[in-house]
Amino acid sequence: MAHVATYMGCTIPHLLRSASRLCPAHSALVVLRHSASCYCTVNGTIQSKRKMDHLERTASNFRQEVISQAKVCGITNESETVKRLRLAITNKDFTFKAGQWVDFFIPGISVIGGFSMCSSPGLLEREGVLELAVKYTDHPPARWIHTECTLGSEVALRVGADLHGYQESKGNGYKMGTVKLYYSAKNTNELLFKKNILGLMNAFPGKITCRFHVTQQSSKICEELQPHVTEGRISEKDLEKHVSKDTLWYICGPPPMIESISKLLYNSGVPRNCVFFEKWW
Repeated sequence: MAHVATYMGCTIPHLLRSASRLCPAHSALVVLRHSASCYCTVNGTIQSKRKMDHLERTASNFRQEVISQAKVCGITNESETVKRLRLAITNKDFTFKAGQWVDFFIPGISVIGGFSMCSSPGLLEREGVLELAVKYTDHPPARWIHTECTLGSEVALRVGADLHGYQESKGNGYKMGTVKLYYSAKNTNELLFKKNILGLMNAFPGKITCRFHVTQQSSKICEELQPHVTEGRISEKDLEKHVSKDTLWYICGPPPMIESISKLLYNSGVPRNCVFFEKWW
């Protein structure tokens, strides 16, 4: 049976091409139809206000044994608040799959970062590099990336995975379904990887669609984006048109956004076991 999944979050390349838990300041929603089974962290109630360390939050998650040295070989400003790092991996045994992240070790900094890849596993296989997109915060690893990291900086990486329990579907292989992404940010400058998303929409017409939402747009929206942009937050009206027994909903964003969207979905009759999100706080 086909499923529709709606994603709300910030992980765009991760969501549509490979895997990426980017920055929780962006939010989005996607609807996906697929015939393969999938595994994701099921939603839970947010109870604690105490911010947990990355290693503490992910202590129960599987990790590979391989720790690889890596060198920064590219730094790009994706927006005013997000940098994309391109990392050359030295260990040929280092691999990752969609849905995984890396523990990020920085010499001289005791706090370990946790960032998801925004590039595909194929790029690592072809060129020996992976990319991370990191939003500026006061968390030491993120602050280091934005204020001290330079070309040639050396770090170490170890892969972790929420998708360790994933089991590949049986039968004649994966049949692509449909994906609907709702992606919300302050303005179009903060819509990371929008060109990649538009490219996917053109490459898979009718299979992958996206609606960008901007909440504080002050400048004119470029002609290319205009047909795909709505000014204002993702609303209950946007979501209810996709509610059905075959719909799975995936949410990524800051805790208040996840709580708000989850309540809208539950009020629209979506069962709790059809709503998924990553708990990275």
